[in-house]
Amino acid sequence: MLDMMKMMGKVKEMQARMQEAQARLANITTTAEAGAGMVEATVNGKKELVDLKIDKSLFTPDDQDMLKDLVIAAVNKAIAEAEVLAKEELKKSTEGILPNIPGFDLSSML
Repeated sequence: MLDMMKMMGKVKEMQARMQEAQARLANITTTAEAGAGMVEATVNGKKELVDLKIDKSLFTPDDQDMLKDLVIAAVNKAIAEAEVLAKEELKKSTEGILPNIPGFDLSSML
C-alpha cells in the first residue's frame, strides 16, 4: 500500500511539473527563415506563430506564389524547431520522476 501512495505522489508531482513546463512553452521561441532570409517566422513552444517578417521586395504581384511558398516553408521550419524545443523542455521537467520506459512519450501531452 505504501508503494501505491508513493506512486500517487510521483504522479501528482509529474502533473505539477508538466503544468509548469507547459506554461514556460509560451516563452520559448525559435525563428526559421526561407528564401535566404527574405521570410522569417518566429514560433513559440506552443507552436503558435508569434512573428513574421517579410522582405519588402517580395510585395509585388508577380511574386505572390513565391511569397506564399516562402511563408509556408519558414513557418513549417519554425514549428518543427519549436516542437523539438518543447520536447526538450518537457523532458527536463519530468526528469527523475518516472523511469525511462521505451516507447513512453510524454510529448503528446503538449
